Order: sequence, then C-alpha cells, then structure tokens
Amino acid sequence: MADAALTPAFPGPAVRAVSPRGAVGQTLPSRLPSPREKAAIIVRLLLAEGSPLPLSSLPEHMQASLTEQIGQMRLVDRATMAQVVREFVDRLDQVGLAFPNGIEGALVLMDGHISATAASRLRRLAGASAKADPWDRLIALPPERLLPVLQDEAVEVAAVMLSKLPVPKAADLLGRLPGDRARRIAHAVSMTGNVDPETVRRIGLSLIGQLDAQPPRAFDTDPVARVGAILNVAPAATREEVLSGLDQEDADFAEEVRRTIFTYAHIPARVGARDVPKLLRVVDPLLLVTALSFGDDAVAEYLLGNISQRMAQSLREEMAERGTIRPRDGEAALSGVLSAIRQLEAAGELSLVQPED
Repeated sequence: MADAALTPAFPGPAVRAVSPRGAVGQTLPSRLPSPREKAAIIVRLLLAEGSPLPLSSLPEHMQASLTEQIGQMRLVDRATMAQVVREFVDRLDQVGLAFPNGIEGALVLMDGHISATAASRLRRLAGASAKADPWDRLIALPPERLLPVLQDEAVEVAAVMLSKLPVPKAADLLGRLPGDRARRIAHAVSMTGNVDPETVRRIGLSLIGQLDAQPPRAFDTDPVARVGAILNVAPAATREEVLSGLDQEDADFAEEVRRTIFTYAHIPARVGARDVPKLLRVVDPLLLVTALSFGDDAVAEYLLGNISQRMAQSLREEMAERGTIRPRDGEAALSGVLSAIRQLEAAGELSLVQPED
C-alpha cells in the first residue's frame, strides 16, 4: 500500500532509501529521521491514502516548512516508514487531553468563564500576532457586528470583507444595506481580482483592531429591544403611559419601541391561525378563560374561531359563568397567554408574523 504510493513517482528499488538532502540512489544514514522528516513521511502517507488533511489551518510558516521538507525528500524504505508510523500511533495513544490551538480557540473554550474585558484584551494581543489570521475572527462574528463596517468603511474595504465572508452571510449583510450603498459595494467587488493576500490580511487586521477598540457592551440587546421587552409584560395602563411620555421625549425612539412590542391585542395579526390550537393546548384552562373574558373581544373571537366548534362552545360557556374579573387577575391572565406564545416561539414550535414597517 505505502510502497505503491511512494515509489511510482521516484523509480528505483523500493527497499533502498535516500537521504532527504542527497541524490537519488544514496543510502539513508543509520540515524533516525528528524521531526520535520517524520512529519513529511506521515503527511505523504496520509495524502497517498486520500485522507483529508486540514493543513491550511496551520500557521503559514509551518505550511511552508512542511512543503519544503516534502520537496526535499526522495524515497523512504519500508522499515523507516513503519518505524515512523509506529512512533506516530504510539504518540496518539498516549494523548490524554487536547487543548485548543491558539488563543482564539482558548477564548472559545473559556467563553462565559472569564470577563469580557479580559477576553477583549487577549483578542487584541492575538490580533497583533503575525501568525494569527484576522479573517478567522471576522468570519465568526455575527452580522450585527459586521454591518457597521459595511456602512461606514470605504467601499473598497467593504468589498474585500464581503468577498471573504461565506456567501449566505454576505448576502444577508448586503440585503440589510440601503440600495445605493449595496450597489456601490457590489460593483467594488468586481475590482478585487488583483488584490494580493498580504493586503487582504492587513485590511483584516485593521478591521479587527477597530472592533477590539470598542468598549465591551454591558447588555447583549439594544435599548429598543430592552424597553420593548419590559413593556410587553407591563400592565396596559403603564405601557400606554410610558409610550406617551416617550413620544414627548423622543418620538423616533418611541416609534421603534412600538414596533418591538407584542401585546395581547396583536395576537390576530401576529399568530397564525394554524398555531392557535397549539397555543390553547399549552395555556392553563382557567387562565385561558380569564384572558378570553377580560381581553379584547376581537382577540377572543379570533382564537375561538380557529379551534374546533366543540372546544369553542365549551370555552364560551365557561366564559359566561366566569363572572366579574379583577383588573389585576385579568392582566395576569393576558401576560400568561403572551408568555406561552413566547415559550412556543423560543422552542421553534411557533413563528410570529413579523410586522411590516
């Protein structure tokens, strides 16, 4: 197997070996191969077997060193090859624990266990390393972190970044840009054909430096989403009072908050008809009757109109017998229905219809 893989490219007796730096026909000295030579033998053998090797993940200087060593090698006799393979397998068998390769892998492993400040400092140090590829980090960032770069940087820089990103992520980011900006960046991509790798690397380092220079955020979500989430579960009177105050202080911010709010009255527009039976099955029966009796009649008719007639009739009878409902109990029931919707959405069992701008 190995003999057939190694000898055809270099005609001659398979039982002889050649010094890595000698001429063809020279016998290999009795010394053991060096670590670089052993690595070259293992890589050559695995490639001959068709095994996929992610060598591109190695630092470039190691890739170059390995390739140069393979270029200097000639023939290797069976005994030497078998000895190198045995040593390689023995080393693998002795491995008890593997650690991430490099600081970026360590940061992924330690995510959530060290402070954001410490992680940011380590990333800056890693970005300054000549061996680190900045695009590995940039590609892994969420679209929300990359979008400001496309919006604010020169179109040539944005075009390089778009070209380095995976196609789905690049398409998502391009779709979030204004039409004119998207067209200019797309046209700039056509002029990146002759950009050399070192320039692309320097652009990546510059972008990473800008992102790392930003102070760590104390909150994962933006202010609009946080205010909207609070008002979602606040009593209706409180919600309207806060929104009225926001209208006077900052009308644009108030409008953005309104778009994120999902209340009981929004159910007919946001919850699909086919998801109604699933929703009503997970809501406590007593709480459901209270919510249907206390809440908007239009919402009650929408919910009852999308379940079986028998179940709808049973609920209507319970609603008629419910009696007077205190506002506090009614608000709690409405919040319970909304919480059930959010739980189903988080579990992937329900998809809310997104409101149009």
